[in-house]
Amino acid sequence: MNNMKSHFEVHSRFRNGIFLLSIILFVCIVAYYLYPRSVKLKSNFIELTDFQTQVDSLKKLGELKKEQYRLKPFNPNFISDHKGYQLGLSAKELDRLYEYRNQDKWINSVSDFKKVTKISDSLLATISPLFKFPEWTKKNRGVKKYSKKLHAALPYSQKGDLNAVSSQELQEKINIPDFIAERIIKYKNKMGGFVSDIQLKDVRGLYDNQRNNILSLFTVKTPKIISKVNINKASVNELIEIPYFDFEMALEIKDFIKEQGSISNFDELGKIEGFSLEKIDRIALYLTVN
Repeated sequence: MNNMKSHFEVHSRFRNGIFLLSIILFVCIVAYYLYPRSVKLKSNFIELTDFQTQVDSLKKLGELKKEQYRLKPFNPNFISDHKGYQLGLSAKELDRLYEYRNQDKWINSVSDFKKVTKISDSLLATISPLFKFPEWTKKNRGVKKYSKKLHAALPYSQKGDLNAVSSQELQEKINIPDFIAERIIKYKNKMGGFVSDIQLKDVRGLYDNQRNNILSLFTVKTPKIISKVNINKASVNELIEIPYFDFEMALEIKDFIKEQGSISNFDELGKIEGFSLEKIDRIALYLTVN
């Protein structure tokens, strides 16, 4: 009985082979579950990255189209820094435009804009359809030049009345752009008529040489009749009636006078925070200190 062998007894060589086979099977099973998954994850990551890139590109394209849609026709003589950024103009190109305009010169055609700013042909082709020039440039193909030469000043008796002049007269006699002439007339009407020649300084976009040319041929002969207000005694409502004051500034002036006492010179208003003395000569047309 002791010489009988068990059915489960395995020779040592077979035991080693079975053990090695088990290790190989285990490694294969682990590799099967891990390797394909890592490759798949890597593949998915690449696909997601490509997809996100496409989405970002579409968003950027949409923003560009939206920006182009918002742009409206404009006069290229008046391009702000923000407008220039929207159009894609560089800082140097904008500086060239501003320097040209500061010389009291005007852009009257697409070729003028190209010559002054030196922008690329591709960018010019994109933005030039938005250019809107004054009407006279469409009627007259030649470039109209605005001379800096001053007109000889007429005697007072021969000058026209600035409060009666028309936009057409300003364009023909002074040779200024139509939109500037219209702006002068609109401002005059808003003020109810000029009180003095110096109020031309308040017309936006009117250069000194243009104003001097106007005043060489025109002057205020029928000034608007006003009753000057004593600033030291005026109420807030009275101060609001002054064209250059809003409600907040009227309150500031009243508080200043209450704290500091009566003022004897309009320059003292410069001590008020936010008050600019730039227009004090025009403000003084409507006020008195005694």
